[in-house]
Amino acid sequence: MMLRLFRISLVLFLSAGFLAAADWPEYRGPDRAGLWNQDGLVEDFGGKEELEPAWSAPVGAGYSGPTVSSGAVYLMDRGPAGTKEQIERILCFDQKNGEPLWVHSYPANYGQVGYGYGPRASVTIKDGKAWALGTVGHLHCLDAETGKVIWAQDTGSLYDIDMPIWGLTNSPLVEGDNVIVQLGAMADKACVVAFNKNTGKEVWRAFSDKASYVSPIMIEQAGQRVLVVWTGFRIAGMNPSDGTVHWEIPTKPNKMPINVPGPALNEDGTKMFLSVFYDGSRLIELNQAKLEAKELWHRQGINERKTDALHNMISPPYYYKDHIYGIDSYGQMRCLDPKKGDRVWESAEATPEGRWSTAFMVRNGDKTWMLNERGELIIAKLTPEGYSEIDRTKIIEPTTPLKQRREGTVLWSHPAFAGTQVFARSDKELVCVELAR
Repeated sequence: MMLRLFRISLVLFLSAGFLAAADWPEYRGPDRAGLWNQDGLVEDFGGKEELEPAWSAPVGAGYSGPTVSSGAVYLMDRGPAGTKEQIERILCFDQKNGEPLWVHSYPANYGQVGYGYGPRASVTIKDGKAWALGTVGHLHCLDAETGKVIWAQDTGSLYDIDMPIWGLTNSPLVEGDNVIVQLGAMADKACVVAFNKNTGKEVWRAFSDKASYVSPIMIEQAGQRVLVVWTGFRIAGMNPSDGTVHWEIPTKPNKMPINVPGPALNEDGTKMFLSVFYDGSRLIELNQAKLEAKELWHRQGINERKTDALHNMISPPYYYKDHIYGIDSYGQMRCLDPKKGDRVWESAEATPEGRWSTAFMVRNGDKTWMLNERGELIIAKLTPEGYSEIDRTKIIEPTTPLKQRREGTVLWSHPAFAGTQVFARSDKELVCVELAR
């Protein structure tokens, strides 16, 4: 009997350790894939219109989505509520109770940056270090446990950045010995720049392009790790070590660089879907025998209201079982057939109608979990047959002002899904909500 109890206790202990180790260490989770591989979650919310958080912690304004690693939660903001200082902060909280572990703040004058409520990029955690890129180019490498600065670069003073209207939003990508960001320094031929992750020294630079708002990603192609960067003018596959360009496809906009969510890949890595608010959708074929790519189709509507295929803005789309799912210019969720980009269905249920209406989607098995701009957490199934909502509940109050909304506020920060918990932030608080069954 005692041996049996010991075995049960051991299993429970190991299971708890496994759940605690399920991290969300960068923007959109492991490999930036928007996948949440977690068992033991609630099937629905039990009829509750709101869920009480396990804990909440006060934060300042910003769009920076939380990340989670080794028992800590990371975030950036514009400073504590009520501050009049021109600063940005990198914050770290205890995952168990929300207690602050450390704060690093620094001066940051936003100038003419639009929607200047706070930092946009997520903090990237790897190998005990934290990398953070601020809205006007402050790049930090910190000790993830203590917050001690290892190195810092004010890229705005090092490069002639052609600052995007809404500032720099891409989350630093760490690959090999480099940390890679998109700066948009056209005159310096430094739209994309790689720095040594340990010293902060420049390793390589590429492209005389305006910056987009897209975070770089890594993919597997032809047996190699390939860096994919989508600037304001092109999408390119590159060697992350030295910046060598393997392939590139022009995506220069008709009006302005406004590509925000990154590419969506199919499950075998042979197709890559792109979508932009003004310029519609493209499908790219990735050759898995050699490092080449080609555009298969490009579809664009008449304008932001009369759209074709998908005109995506903030919500990242995803590719699942030979269909593409995403949210169009005014909140219409759509399913596309990737053969030619034809629309299979459209639904207005997930997020309210409005310009740039947003719901952040992650897939867990055959279900999609979404946090919409009203702060509602949704469980649904998206299939070629349609949108099937299982349940929804409110987990956080939106606070970012937006005059185009009847409610007057939105939530435009990507949540983190770590273990059986979801972490979401507003301009006032960071919440942790437990979703274990």
